Amino acid sequence: MPKLGISIYPEKSTYEQDKAYLDLANKYGFTRVFTSLLQINGDKEEVLRDFKKVVTYANKLGMEVMVDIAPNLFTQLDISYDDLSFFHELGAYGIRLDIGFTGSEEAHMTRNPYGLKIEINMSVGTRYLDQIMSYSPNRENLIGSHNFYPMLYTGLDYDFFVNCSKDFRQHNINTAAFVNSQDATFGPWDICDGLATLELHRGLAIETQVKHLIMTDLIDDIMIGNAYASEAELKAMSEALFAEHPSIKVDLKSSATEVEKKIVFDELHSYRGDRSSYLLRSTMTRVKYANEDFPAHDTADIKRGDLLICNNELGRYNGELDIALKDMKNTGRVNVVGRITEAEMILLDHIKPWSTFKLIKG
Repeated sequence: MPKLGISIYPEKSTYEQDKAYLDLANKYGFTRVFTSLLQINGDKEEVLRDFKKVVTYANKLGMEVMVDIAPNLFTQLDISYDDLSFFHELGAYGIRLDIGFTGSEEAHMTRNPYGLKIEINMSVGTRYLDQIMSYSPNRENLIGSHNFYPMLYTGLDYDFFVNCSKDFRQHNINTAAFVNSQDATFGPWDICDGLATLELHRGLAIETQVKHLIMTDLIDDIMIGNAYASEAELKAMSEALFAEHPSIKVDLKSSATEVEKKIVFDELHSYRGDRSSYLLRSTMTRVKYANEDFPAHDTADIKRGDLLICNNELGRYNGELDIALKDMKNTGRVNVVGRITEAEMILLDHIKPWSTFKLIKG
């Protein structure tokens, strides 16, 4: 079951603010919490005092707190990879290794007596996971998550993201990635141009980022990197993840007829499996609306992402809804009634044959 998560940074906020945010996220079904010790200065007791209160409250809500660390932090806090009692006492669900060890240490940590999850960095682009697997880790306690990137233009390239994520999929390791809130204002570092894993997500609405990650079939859990997301964003993110069918935002032309509007917005569409490279076809609408009138209008040439409805010139095909996958000439037999919003055009390549989806107003 996929999970939603938020991030909190106690050293940059107050307990009351974090508590209110945890309550709000919990209301919308969020169960994961990311926090970081990478910026912490001070001794072990100070760290425990500052973080334990908010971690304890998250645990009371049934939320799972992952703590981001690096090898140098073990030295700073005088702890060892073969004794994770510090994190157990902190109340953490697990620890995330921003920078890893050699593979042997990670495998050893998965066999800790507390059942702490060991989350490794998915964005390194090496054979790091294979190295860990060669030391026979406890797979139940090994999970992965991508980095987030606070500086503009530094987020992951999509193809690189796919290649890294596939390695984890092949080993059946739980995966996670970060999305960016447009309303949040801070993260763990001084600079914060948003906190997304993928650079192409940085300026998009949060629900679009979530839908994209879901439709890649590469990511299990999705977390907001920056704080604090608005209630509207939390709600939209929850609705996107737990929706019965994926949805795509479209802009409909004012010239669309009432029956064309019904076809676009009221029907559950299904991508016909014997696919064309030119059209994504939702053919059952032509059966349901076979007796309706579809006069020709808006028959200009077609662009990728256009919503098309076959008109009366196509006889038995009239009423069929198609989505253009390529630019093409219009023979005058299809009405261009709208198009996918530019922001959600990234979803078009991820609709799979025989899958169902909804079209909603952008």
